[in-house]
Amino acid sequence: MTAKRIIACLDVKNGRVVKGVNFLDLKDKGDPVELAARYEEEGADEIVFLDITATIEGRGALLEVVKNTASVLSIPLTVGGGIRTIDDVSRFLASGADKVSINTAAVENKNIITEASEQFGAQAVVVAIDAKKINDSFLVFTRSGTYNTGMNAIQWAKEVEKLGAGEILLTSIDKDGTREGYDIELTKEVSNSVNIPVIASGGAGKMEHFYEILKVADAALAAGVFHDGVIKIPELKRFLLEKGIEVRI
Repeated sequence: MTAKRIIACLDVKNGRVVKGVNFLDLKDKGDPVELAARYEEEGADEIVFLDITATIEGRGALLEVVKNTASVLSIPLTVGGGIRTIDDVSRFLASGADKVSINTAAVENKNIITEASEQFGAQAVVVAIDAKKINDSFLVFTRSGTYNTGMNAIQWAKEVEKLGAGEILLTSIDKDGTREGYDIELTKEVSNSVNIPVIASGGAGKMEHFYEILKVADAALAAGVFHDGVIKIPELKRFLLEKGIEVRI
């Protein structure tokens, strides 16, 4: 059985880590380099660095901040935000990222998934899917959750796997920042539809939430509960092991 992963997420705006609720009302949480180093020390399996306003502002993620963050890490680093071209993918991987996360560009130009997968390997290509439930269907949103594509999230997950994605970062916009628990229904539907790993994101509030979601997802990502010290990663991993979920200590 493959060990489940605990992933710390750094949502970055103007070079600072921020956190909001349902993608809104952002509050400063600190320096990404310091937080990345701390989370590795505490036992996070991976770090995800998302420049959350890059796409809306029509620019790439902040290369210098990415380089500085990568420099303090030995665990895998995934970088997303404003990645629109193969050159962007190449630039971030060259800056120290192990994987890139593509969301808006993947929807608007599906070829980027296949090209990136062929050029850098599927293991380096994460497709981020931000989904919201509307009229009993999970729909895909892009541009930091501001644009409803009308696409079905489960169908899109199947398609990105065929196009060459090595992993899916699945965020529930409805649950994001609420600390009410992950969206088990959404995650289960996507996980059951694909054979590539699914990272669940949005809604972590207590250790039981990680236990519940890791029964259906390959990894659980969280931000606010780690930034605010509500949950400590070493304690979380011990809790999960005691509950029979295999994690790396």
